[in-house]
Parts: sequence; structure tokens; C-alpha cells
Amino acid sequence: MNLSAIRLVTFDVTGTLLKLRSAPGQQYGEIGAMYGVVADNNLLNKNFKNQFKRMVKEEPNFGLKSGLGWESWWKTVIRETFKASKFQLKDEKLDRIADHLLEMYKTSACWQHAYGVPGILSYIRNKKIPMGVISNFDPRLEAILINTKLKHYFEFLLTSYENGFEKPDKRIFDLALEKSNLTNLKPEECLHIGDKPHLDYAAAKNAGWNAFVINDGDFKSFKEKYPELNQEHYFSSAYQLHITFLRNSGDKLSTAEQDLN
Repeated sequence: MNLSAIRLVTFDVTGTLLKLRSAPGQQYGEIGAMYGVVADNNLLNKNFKNQFKRMVKEEPNFGLKSGLGWESWWKTVIRETFKASKFQLKDEKLDRIADHLLEMYKTSACWQHAYGVPGILSYIRNKKIPMGVISNFDPRLEAILINTKLKHYFEFLLTSYENGFEKPDKRIFDLALEKSNLTNLKPEECLHIGDKPHLDYAAAKNAGWNAFVINDGDFKSFKEKYPELNQEHYFSSAYQLHITFLRNSGDKLSTAEQDLN
């Protein structure tokens, strides 16, 4: 597939545009140490995963509907991660750690570009195709994209928290059609790119969009779980997808794009 028939491209963020510089357990451990809490980072990471999954299930979309709110949602994850690691900490100290982490996760201290991302974004922009973001995220997303120098590529940002719909809900893709401000834009003229076969690929397909997966995991394992996944739509990195676009369009990788990658 080349981009000649595409009028809008949207991206997921976590795992697609940006990756964490280190595991949450390590980041939690480093900040905890600043407040006198010396922890096993591996245990913190294990407990973070458990608490995150629990909160996603009990309080979907960062606690939007229940009224908990995204800040309290994340503070609960952080507090319970430390408590599950057998630390008997005063609430005041946990609150300070949580506040520090919430602010730090807005910055490039925690996030880095996934491989090939600046190059593919520049390529699509040079094709004069508008781009947007569709992400299950809280309102910090704009600050994160500004701080990682990606915000300027996008015409709009849609977070699940600020719009009330989480992927795989079709409505968030329908909303992207409106936000694009493109006249008579049809779903089949749109392409969504993300790292999750269910939340990104299948969800976009169900909305009538084109879709690609960028994930360095084993394709066969994903295919067993998601039979609808097409190997021609599966790429190990943004760079690999960029090269595929170039090959299909007859373009060449410019020196500037090589430098970006």
C-alpha cells in the first residue's frame, strides 16, 4: 500500500510513537530513592503491572465515568505499587512521590521516540497528508508530545479521557473524521497506525479504516490470537513501514530523513 489514496493518517502514542526510556519499576524506584525509599525495582515493576491492570479493569478510562479522575487514578496506581512492595509509608510521602512521578511522566526524561518515528512523520507531512493522534491517554498527552518535539506534526490530538471514548470504541475513530476538518472524508481514505492488534488494528478496521501494526513482537504469536491480522499490515518498526511506503511509491529516502532516523 502507498499513500496515494489516503487523506488522513492517525497514530497511537504509547508503543508506537513513543517508548518508555526504562521500565516503570525502575523509574518508580529512582524517584522513591529521592524520598528515602530504597526498593527492589523488579518487584516494583511487577507490582506496577498488576496495579495498572487492576485499575484499567475497575476504573476504565482513567476513572472518567466514576468521577475518580485521571490524577487520582494514577496516584492510586503509584501508592498501591509501593504498598504491594511491602513498604509501610506515610500517605504524605506517597503523595509526594506520586506528584513527582505525575510531573516527570510529562517529560522526555521518561519518553523517547520509537525507532524511525521522526523520519516517517516527516515523510507523511511532506506528502501533504494531515496527521492526528488517537490514544487511550490522559490530558498530559499534549505536554508529552510538546516535550518530545512531536506535537507540531499533528493537526489534532484525541485522548480517550478528554473525549469520553476509548479504543476500540468506533466513536473515537468517527470523531477523528470530524476533527480532521477534511471535506467529505470517508473512513476508507483514512489510515490508523498503532502497536496493538486489538485496540488499534482491529478497532480501526471495524470503523472502516485502513490499519497497520507496528510491533517488534512475533507475528505468528499475534496471528494465533488475532486471525484477522494481515502480515502485509504488520511492521517491526516505524522505519520498516517508512521503507515500505518508499518502495511502493518509488520514492527514495532523503538525506534529511536518514538523519531523522
